[in-house]
Amino acid sequence: MAAVSSLAFSALGQSTERKVTVHSTTRSFPSNFDGVRLRTNVCYHSFGVRVSNLTSRISIRCMSSVTDVPTVAETKSKFLSAYKRPIPSIYNTVLQELIVQQHLMRYKRTYRYDAVFALGFVTVFDQLMEGYPSDEDREAIFQSYIRALEEDPEKYRNDAKKLEEWASAQNASSLVSFSSREGEVEGILNDIAERAGSKKSFSYSRFFAIGLFRLLELSNATEPTILEKLCAALNIDKRSVDRDLDVYRNLLSKLVQAKELLKEYVDREKKKREERVESQKASEAVAKCLGDYQYAGR
Repeated sequence: MAAVSSLAFSALGQSTERKVTVHSTTRSFPSNFDGVRLRTNVCYHSFGVRVSNLTSRISIRCMSSVTDVPTVAETKSKFLSAYKRPIPSIYNTVLQELIVQQHLMRYKRTYRYDAVFALGFVTVFDQLMEGYPSDEDREAIFQSYIRALEEDPEKYRNDAKKLEEWASAQNASSLVSFSSREGEVEGILNDIAERAGSKKSFSYSRFFAIGLFRLLELSNATEPTILEKLCAALNIDKRSVDRDLDVYRNLLSKLVQAKELLKEYVDREKKKREERVESQKASEAVAKCLGDYQYAGR
């Protein structure tokens, strides 16, 4: 189960850099660097003044980074505030780690939502939460989780369902030839291919790889060459996909083992409760018999 938390995403990093040079011919400074840091509620600014005694050149460097992005703690707090009921530790531990990893991916500069990514996340979530005591609570957790990331849970579900239905109607050949046809899902895939090819507004992740795997699975395209062709059509690095699918398969294996252990634990605790109840009933029956005997002897 702990393997779910091994899903790793690139850390958030947004920064811009600007350099302005001002020349001075009359002054020199005894030190090489004097720095001033200013903080506002929108961004941080660092100004450094570097002076060379030989050239009398003042170089002013300004660096800023966007800070209106919520922190990991704020995202986790939103989730816990939205879903207040206790979550069994075997699920909660992994959910908390998963939301941290997805937060870093969600607020990455190049991140842009797409339906394949949504399919991948929904697949992982549903497999992780399979067997949860309440279907209603499971869906409430999903809603709270996605909203904590400031995204739309209904869009995730609808897009995942749309891709699943489409893939179920495909075969290996039609799956990889999506670019030659028109249609809603074909348009989604073509948009991803265009963005991935230009390296703009596309951020590859393991959820995306799992989404691809799900498309192959539903279309019964099991040949290794089909994955290679699909990656080529989408302008995705197949080596990254292969690596992440290995992680995913390992995750599934550990998830099965963890659920088996959970089932054994639940069955064992249920048996203990039943034994305690039977023991209590027996004690009450004995006490009642003794009471009746004492009453009859008076």
